[in-house]
Amino acid sequence: MDERTLLGKRSPAFMGALSLFLVLLITLSVFYLNQLPLLGAGTKYTADFSEAAGLKKGDEVRIAGVKVGDVSGVDLNGDHVVVTFRTKDAWIGNDTTASIQIKTVLGQKYLALDPQGSGTADPSKAIPLSRTVSPYDVTEAFEQTARDIEQTDTAQLAKSMEVLSDAFSETPPEIRGSIDGVARLSATLAKRDEQLKQLFAATNKTTKVLADRNAEFERLLANGGQLLAELNIRQQAIAQLLKGAKTIAIELETLVHDNEQQIGPALTNLLGAINLLNNNQQNISKTLTLAAPFYNLYANVLGTGRWFDAVIVNLIPPALPEIPGDRPPIRNLNVGGN
Repeated sequence: MDERTLLGKRSPAFMGALSLFLVLLITLSVFYLNQLPLLGAGTKYTADFSEAAGLKKGDEVRIAGVKVGDVSGVDLNGDHVVVTFRTKDAWIGNDTTASIQIKTVLGQKYLALDPQGSGTADPSKAIPLSRTVSPYDVTEAFEQTARDIEQTDTAQLAKSMEVLSDAFSETPPEIRGSIDGVARLSATLAKRDEQLKQLFAATNKTTKVLADRNAEFERLLANGGQLLAELNIRQQAIAQLLKGAKTIAIELETLVHDNEQQIGPALTNLLGAINLLNNNQQNISKTLTLAAPFYNLYANVLGTGRWFDAVIVNLIPPALPEIPGDRPPIRNLNVGGN
């Protein structure tokens, strides 16, 4: 038979075995789909915890309550537990913290992450114990309490209570007074039950009033926000004003520095003139006082506008004897001119 014929034909047993192998391979791929390298199960990280607290493989990994991966392993390493987990499509910072949280009342747990940091976490470095928190397991605490109660010697406990009762029967009056005081306090609280109810009712009314004024409180807070915004604007304006004043001061300093040679002598001469005026202040005041009559007379002479008034005395000879019927003589002559 030709060699090509042998190679071109396949036996039914070989084809069946090959098909069965492919089916098994596809089935295993479905079960381990999340761990396939091509599809990717996310980035692998580790975290150190002081205790596992009921966390186990397959539990969820959450960030802000959203599932981002699963726990792939919980192993003991010396005095602490190493938790291995994978995350997908989630950013993990170099200061990320991890904690084991309670998922259900039945005790199921999940791993909670709080991404923090300025850079991306290195998957090869585990989250240290300083950034991990293990919860207090209430279920385990109740189980431990039940075990302790089962191991308690009830007969011995009853005998101890009897001894305690006998001891209190012979206690001094001071201790009995303390016990009586506690009893009276309880009775007083029982008697004040109605007042306590009224107090709680008044508190309820106060809460209702505050709830009814909720809108007013909101407006008050909104107005306070606007006031703060306005104060912020004024603060910026004052800051700009101070900045401008600083700029002007720098410019004036530069101007004075550039003109120091000219400004110095001018200020010296001005100071000398001021000192001279101060030294002759009394003379100036006396001059103004003596000039007052002259200015008064000068104002009277020139007070008629463009004309001035003048008086010439004894311009004609002394008066002659009066003759009845004649016009009286003129003694003074007023002359005006411009």
